[in-house]
Amino acid sequence: MRIRPVGRHALLLDLAPAEATDPAGPSRRETDVAADVEAWRAELWRRRELGELSAVEIVPAAATVLLDGVPDPPATAARIATWTATALPADTVAAEPTATPGRLVEIPVTYNGDDLPRVADRWRTDVPGVVRRLRHTEFQVAFCGFAPGFGYLTGLPAELAVPRLATPRTRVPAGSVALAGRYAGIYPTASPGGWLLVGRTELTLFDTTADPPALLSPGTRVRLVDR
Repeated sequence: MRIRPVGRHALLLDLAPAEATDPAGPSRRETDVAADVEAWRAELWRRRELGELSAVEIVPAAATVLLDGVPDPPATAARIATWTATALPADTVAAEPTATPGRLVEIPVTYNGDDLPRVADRWRTDVPGVVRRLRHTEFQVAFCGFAPGFGYLTGLPAELAVPRLATPRTRVPAGSVALAGRYAGIYPTASPGGWLLVGRTELTLFDTTADPPALLSPGTRVRLVDR
């Protein structure tokens, strides 16, 4: 893990594979990096709750965790560096979770997406097989991005990753449940998009009048249940 300053009051924990900066470094799969990101997010959140870490925001991404609003970045970076010996994420989470599991949100889905046959072909199954897999997978929000309220959901094995459309759709309806790469996601509002559509939900994913506005946040567990 590399800890980098970002501006005057932020730090970036970079968990990207070592070969990205060191060709001789050990190879690491995306799934391993995602597990590290989630574990560090949970660990940093726990330490902030205990008063061991000062940060206004803890923001995970695909291979990084951003700490924003850090009053003393050099001292905080040194403190985090000392935690790596006792809180290496993959081992820590597997043996003894560092935080209470995130809340579970059930999303009622109608499985009628235009790309279900394409996903079935990719997964070497039929459409009912795709639906069964999605129904029985517990996802977790790894990070948010792309649009307000859009959570990147992990939980599918790496071998079920699917490519995005070569030409994105100009408009994907709000509530569309979709797959891309190793992620699942739900479009909170209508927008262009190139993910493969597998279904749709009527739930509101982002509401500026709600507290919090986003239904899904990092760490939230998600099940795509029948509507």
